Amino acid sequence: MEKKRHIIFRFVLIFGVIMMGFTAVIIQILVVQYKEGDQWRQVAQKQIPSKRPIPPLRGNIYDCQGRLLVGSLPRYTLIMDTRVDALHQNGDTAFFNNVDSISAGLSRIFKDKSAQEYRTLLVRAFRNRDGRFKLQPNPVSYTDKRAVESMPFFKRGRYKSGLIIEDSHKRVMPFGSLAKRTLGSIYGETGQGIAGLEKQFNDELQGEPGIKQRQRIGAGNTDVVLKNAVNGCDLHTTIDADIQDQVESILRQRLEMIEGEWGCCILMEVKTGKIRAISNLDRTKDGEYVETMNHAVTRVEPGSTFKTISLMAALDDGKIDYHKDSIEVYRAGWQYSDTRIYDAHPRDTIYCIRDAMAASSNIALAKIVTQAYEKKGSKFADRLERMGIADSLPCEIPGAQKPLISRPNDNTTLAKMSYGYSVELSPLQMLTIYNGIANNGKMISPIIVESISKEGKTVEQFESKVLNSSLCKSSTLAAIQECLHAVVWDNKLGTASQDPWKQKKAQSNYVKIAGKTGTAQIFENGRYSNRHHRIAFVGYFPEDNPQYSCICVMHHPHKYGCYDAGGDCGRVVRQIAERTMASMSTTDSEEIEQPYDSITKPQIKGGQQSRIKDAAKGTKVQVSKVDSEWAKVDNTMQSIAVKVNRDQVPNVIGMGARDAVYAIEQTGMKVQLTGKGRVVSQSVAAGANAQKGKMVYLELR
Repeated sequence: MEKKRHIIFRFVLIFGVIMMGFTAVIIQILVVQYKEGDQWRQVAQKQIPSKRPIPPLRGNIYDCQGRLLVGSLPRYTLIMDTRVDALHQNGDTAFFNNVDSISAGLSRIFKDKSAQEYRTLLVRAFRNRDGRFKLQPNPVSYTDKRAVESMPFFKRGRYKSGLIIEDSHKRVMPFGSLAKRTLGSIYGETGQGIAGLEKQFNDELQGEPGIKQRQRIGAGNTDVVLKNAVNGCDLHTTIDADIQDQVESILRQRLEMIEGEWGCCILMEVKTGKIRAISNLDRTKDGEYVETMNHAVTRVEPGSTFKTISLMAALDDGKIDYHKDSIEVYRAGWQYSDTRIYDAHPRDTIYCIRDAMAASSNIALAKIVTQAYEKKGSKFADRLERMGIADSLPCEIPGAQKPLISRPNDNTTLAKMSYGYSVELSPLQMLTIYNGIANNGKMISPIIVESISKEGKTVEQFESKVLNSSLCKSSTLAAIQECLHAVVWDNKLGTASQDPWKQKKAQSNYVKIAGKTGTAQIFENGRYSNRHHRIAFVGYFPEDNPQYSCICVMHHPHKYGCYDAGGDCGRVVRQIAERTMASMSTTDSEEIEQPYDSITKPQIKGGQQSRIKDAAKGTKVQVSKVDSEWAKVDNTMQSIAVKVNRDQVPNVIGMGARDAVYAIEQTGMKVQLTGKGRVVSQSVAAGANAQKGKMVYLELR
């Protein structure tokens, strides 16, 4: 019995101990779970290998010739971890025995600091045990990276020297700011596209990031790639870098002369819709011109360039007979409804339709449209919609705005629409319409991206779309084309033909251009300003077999009275046409830009009569004399006296550069030249009061 009780006691004792242990375990579990849970979870989290993204290489953007417009270049951040054990062994001797050679090497490679300055920075970082001391503040090139890691001390490797190299990619534009606003930009080095083609094609360009994981292998940590990054696709644009450079240069020169707030210019192939150049330039506070906004796809009131569309609608609807009808205009303007309409070049005359367009008569176009659609303004809007004028353009440039076409409910709005007010189109939309006129009435969409490729293989091809297979009847198209010819080539009425000094505007002896000028008052502070304008010229060339269409728009020239749609925008398009056609032939561009009379007779520049006499001897032609020290020579070899008065600006049109500069500087004014040859235009009118120190811009051709 005693033995049995002893067994039970032992059993109870053991069971009690077990229960106490079990209870202790339960209590400890509860403590770990609830009281110390957050602490141990943080410890556990640190033991999990961290996964990090591997950034892909962003795709490149090329021009139509395969030249790199935008690309991603590798850049390397050089870091020194001064905490590594190897540097602190034997009383820090490993570091201090090598710091001088490290400093000298860095100074030799980067040439931005002396060896002593580098030594001071390195010693300070070492004593502060800086784990991420940057040997250079900014990422460096591959060449510099190789030079640093080849230094004797850094050759020892990361765990003995502390050198850490982190790679990244920098977005670069080898052609500088060329077409910068159209090509676009991104956030940071490998961020999302925020403008232009970088934004529109961000998904294709950015690729797919990979994944890497930091794991402990052996005595150290290393990155293990779990998923490789997939690099982005490449874009192949329709832009020609050479033509783009010329377009931008020509536009900038003219903007500088008239001090415009902004300007844009687009060159497009007629048959394909491919944009070969697109430039947007804004004037900074310092007077420089840079690409900041994409005005090419921002809608504005087009002014007189819209008259072509208004006339096309009236002709196609049979509201007017092109060959028989005429329109009377008045110098004092024309009162219609509650508005009075004026012409920029007022006359009391009767125009045929062709002449009304050549002279860009507001009164004539207002009469045509109001008589055709009076009290039926919606029918005018309907006709524009059927043409496709009111439709959005399929456009690869983000931010492209849809045209704003009013549906006029009153006569005043209808009249204003006829000559380009109460309607808004972007320069690219207007160019697309004129491109359709040049393309035998077939309006196609512009394209700026030709294809997308991956590792050299095309994955997607782009072509223009037909927006309207026939803008108008063939008879209407022929009439419109005749009007656009007259605008440039009618020397009596054409607004883009020649100026009062018979200097050519959009006319060229080497390439026939047809087109239309446009001037619009700018709406500001609740009204239209008669001092602030936007000027434009849009057309195509060569006229008999159109290959290119081109538009130039300039906003608010600050040189009041010294700008003109035909003389400025028309001249820009002419220069672009001559350079573009020259690049397609064996004719030298400088030869194309010679003055017209130089083909049939020798060129004699104006200046001092003694120099004119010497020049004439060499040409074996007779030049008349006048009673004046200064003179210029016209096309008939007649000398015309030029007065040089220190109180007035002289007329230097026709002079050579040296004499023109000398004559103007006699008044105390300054001179800036563009081009070469003879002076064809001056920014300050002859006879104006001379203002000492003021700049006079002279264009030579």
